[in-house]
Parts: sequence; structure tokens; C-alpha cells
Amino acid sequence: MTCMFPRPLICVLVTILFVHDLCAAETPTKYAFMKEATKAPKVSFYDYIVIGGGTAGIPLATTLSANYSVLLLERGGSPYGNPNITQVMNFGSYFLDTSPNSPSQQFISEGVINARPRVLGGGTAINAGFYSRGEPMFNKEARLMDKRLIRKSYEWAEKVMVSKPKPKKWQSAFRAALVEAGVKPDNGFTYDHIVGTKLAGSIFDERGTRHTAADLLQYANPKGLSVLLHATVEKILFKTKGKSRPLAYGVAFKDSFGNKHKAYLKGGKKNEVILSAGALGSPQLLMLSGIGPKEQLDAHKIKIVLEQPFVGKDMADNPMNAIFIPSPIAVEPTIAQLVGITRFGSYIEDAGGNNFIFADPSAYQGFSPQMGGFMIEKISGPLSKGELRIKNLNPADNPSVTFNYFKEPTDLQKCVKGIRTVLKAIESKAFSNYKYANMTSKDILDLNLRLPMNLRVHGKTSSSLEQYCKDTVRSMWHYHGGCHIGQVVDSEYKVLGVDALRVIDGSTILNTPGTNPQASVLMLGRYMGVAILGQRLARENNKTY
Repeated sequence: MTCMFPRPLICVLVTILFVHDLCAAETPTKYAFMKEATKAPKVSFYDYIVIGGGTAGIPLATTLSANYSVLLLERGGSPYGNPNITQVMNFGSYFLDTSPNSPSQQFISEGVINARPRVLGGGTAINAGFYSRGEPMFNKEARLMDKRLIRKSYEWAEKVMVSKPKPKKWQSAFRAALVEAGVKPDNGFTYDHIVGTKLAGSIFDERGTRHTAADLLQYANPKGLSVLLHATVEKILFKTKGKSRPLAYGVAFKDSFGNKHKAYLKGGKKNEVILSAGALGSPQLLMLSGIGPKEQLDAHKIKIVLEQPFVGKDMADNPMNAIFIPSPIAVEPTIAQLVGITRFGSYIEDAGGNNFIFADPSAYQGFSPQMGGFMIEKISGPLSKGELRIKNLNPADNPSVTFNYFKEPTDLQKCVKGIRTVLKAIESKAFSNYKYANMTSKDILDLNLRLPMNLRVHGKTSSSLEQYCKDTVRSMWHYHGGCHIGQVVDSEYKVLGVDALRVIDGSTILNTPGTNPQASVLMLGRYMGVAILGQRLARENNKTY
């Protein structure tokens, strides 16, 4: 496959964009171009309309604003000024907030509690902050062919968002334990996805302040970008009369008062609506707009714009299993910064001295989350797939989604091998100070089976590692799919069978990249923004390629 635009043009374009970035003047929380949707006009016109101010949508809209007028619509509010989001000490508190204004919207699938971001910054505003680039296979699957632009796009986000953590004592013991358990070599500090144990980046800085994707808005051209908060898109608008293919030409959205607004594309032939609403929001909104499986659209009396049977299909979530290890000594509060990347497709992280499962302290059966920590195992892939289905016509409501955790035997065996490696690490000499000498592996597993890991009904004693994986499965919020490349979008992320509409976000991903997808999704948004600009500027300058 060839590059999406000519090498000379991309070199010039990337240079111009990065020089412009260095001159960015806007300060986070004081963006003049960000306002509540209630202040938006009833009708407006833009070159690009981006739906979803999250991990992909922000870098995409920010990049496009360098040359064109862009509207970025976010259904949630601002992350700034909310210490539950911005301060590491409050990590996870929002998962317990089920109010309509929470930055985290809870949903449940197969007895596993999950979360969907509802805030500017998307997943970067509510996740654990772990930052690690995806493996080269992701770039191939995502049809990203320009290695220089991939590297530059990662660096563009990292400059603003990412810091090098300083491991604490628990983390140092965890790191040595992984190496002793066979997760070798110790690769030191790196953003790269390499087999072995490493220290990764974090979007929490040395002061414990979170840097979300919203911070990337400081790169934006303030004259080219408009950001609307609490703007819930109800549907994408299409022209079909006299057209050989449906043509996206705008969106309809509501503000927080329920007032309706419409934003239209200007008359330019290359103007587009870009859907970046995430793995739940993007397939949901396509269906609500009339693009999806016929039987679902008919069931909800939605006018069919394009019958597309693959929308909402192949939903996947990487199953995670956490093991709490009570400690005879106090553990400093930490969140994921280190990872063991195994050769068999299991990733092992840690969280020390905090209530990682957000349970009532009494659930720890006489132990304390401050006197202990978690080793967290997540599998790559996964191969097990499910489906997303809309439940009603309200875009603010969660769709119904299944992931079929561990349905494929390969996924289950990865978990088993990962848990065995975790148990080896727990029993290692390097970790001995943080484990009660008289507690066996079975004692620890049985303790964890009695913790409220999920809503599933299961036994309270361990019978096999296979059953343990199934009984204690959780989510690390890395779900993806629903708008796969080759099924719903083409290699340029254009929706198949439709004009002027793309989907660029985690819904297009085939397998979760690396140990945590946020780095790769940030890169994807920036990469595609540069790619779209490159193609368009080449055409406008009458250059061929």
C-alpha cells in the first residue's frame, strides 16, 4: 500500500504544523474557543464537524483547525477545575458517581462493570494514566504506513501530556519480581512495546496532576476551532435525493437545556463530518443516523440511509483479572506505571496502596487496601468478540453490548498463563517484604474470590485457574470495535458506501494496541489529521500523486 499523500508535501506540512505548535499560546481552562453548547447559534457552518472530544477527536480537530474551520462537539463537560479528574489521589472516584453529570457513564456487560467517558478528553480524563505506544502490528492493522509521521504524531502528544514516573518502593519490588518470574529482560524506561519488564510513561506529572487530551487544544488555531461542551449529537444528516450515494452534510445536536441546534458543512467538496465518539458512541450514532443492520433499524423505526450489517459487530474488551496481595508493611499509593510484557500475550501491571476495585473497605476481610496492592493481568487481542445493539433512540443512553469474555479458548489460556506468572512474582524473593510468609497462593486466590470483583455469581474457593479467570474477570476499559476497517470504513477511515463521512477512533481498532490503547489512539487522531490536510492541500495546489 502506498502513502496516503506525497512525501515532499508531508515533509513540508508536518514541518509547518510542528513549528505552529511551538508557537501555541492558549492556556488550558482558558480556551477562548471553548463554550457551552447553550451559547451556540441555532444554525452554523464549518469545513469539518468532529463528533466526540476524546482521545482521537481532540488531536484530529486540533490538527484540522490549522487550515480550516472546525466544530468539535463534546457531550460532556470540561475536565478542568474538577479535582476528581485532575488529581491522581482521587483516581477512580468518578466510577462511583452514577449521576447524569458524571464524567464516567457506567454500563454493565455480562456481569462486568465498565465505564464510558462523558467528558472533554474522553478516556484520558478517567483512565489510570498509563502511557505506552502500540506495537508495529497495530500500525499495519490501522493502515498507517508512514513511519516518520507515526513517530512525529506520538511525540506531538507526548510533549504536552506525558511524564516519566519515579517508581516507589512497592513498584521497585514489583519490577524485580516480574523479572525474577521470567518476564525478561528489564528494559528500563521506554514508551516502546517490547517483550520484558519496563517503566512506561504516565499522563500524571510529578505533582500528580493529570494531563488529558484536552491539553492538546493549546496547539489549536483559535481562529479555526470551536469547541462546544454538553452538546449531544442526535444524528448525522444525509442528503440522498438525486445522489448515487448518501452524502453527509451536517449534524443535529441538543444542548444541556434541551434546545436543538444544527451544524452544516460549508459548500466545499472535501468538507466532512468525522465521527470520533468512541467504541460505543460511534456505532450507536451511525445506527441512530440510519446506517447499520436492517433488522435493528427496522425494530426502532429508523429510516434506512444505508444498510450496513457490520456496524456494531465484533465488539471486544480485553479481560482483566486483578489479584490483591495483603502486605505486612504499608504500601505507598501508586497506579500503573510499570508493566511486564510476556511472550504469550499477557500484560501484567500493578496498583499499590489503593482501593483499585473501588469496593467498600469492609470487603477486604480484615485487610486494608492501604496495606497491600494489586497485580493486574490483562490479555492481548482478544479473539473473543461480541456485538453492540441500540436499545432506544436516545443517544445519551448506553447501547446494549456483549463482549463474550473468554469465549475463545486461546483467550482463556493467555489468562491462565498470566495468572501463573503473577503467582510466581508474588512468591519471588524480590517481593517477599510485601507478602505474608504464611499465605499460600491458594489463600490469596480464595481471598480474591471473596472480593467484589464483578457482579457474577460464583464460588468462594479456587478450583482451577481457568475458573478463577472467569469468576473474577474485570475490564480495564480497553473495549474497541464496532466500525472495523475493511467492514465499515476503508483504509482512509471513510465510511463505505457514504460520502463526506469518516470514523476515526477506537471503534475501528481490530486488536487493542500495546498494553494500553491511549497512546496509539492519540497518535491515530493526529496522524489522520495530518493525512487529511495533506491530501486536501495537495488537491488544492493541483498536485498529483
